[in-house]
Amino acid sequence: MARVKGGTVTRARRKRVIKLAKGYFGSKHTLYKTANEQVMHSFKYAYNDRRKLKGNMRRIWIARINAAARLNGLSYSRLMHGLKLANIEINRKMLSEMAIHDEAGFAKVCEEAKAALN
Repeated sequence: MARVKGGTVTRARRKRVIKLAKGYFGSKHTLYKTANEQVMHSFKYAYNDRRKLKGNMRRIWIARINAAARLNGLSYSRLMHGLKLANIEINRKMLSEMAIHDEAGFAKVCEEAKAALN
C-alpha cells in the first residue's frame, strides 16, 4: 500500500491552534507545541472561571446589599433574617438591583425586615 501523508490535515490543525494562541507572550503564539499547551490551559481556565463567575457575582451582590442595608440601620445578616421571618422571597440579585436603582423600595423592604425582627 502507498504511504499516506496527512500534511493538509496536520497543517490545518496546527494552524487552528496557532490562531487560538494569537496574542500570547513569547513563543506561546508562534511554536505549535508551546501554543498547544497554553491553549489547553486556557480552555481549562475558561471552563473553571465560568463556574467561579457565579460565586463572584453573588459576593458582589452581598456587598452591595450590605452597604445599602447599613444605610438603613441594618446589617446584611439581620436584613436577610428579617426577610425570612417576614416571608419575603427576593433573591440577592434583585435586592442588589433595588439597592442601586430603587433606594425607596429598598428602604421599604428594610422596614418590613425590621418589623419582622421585632
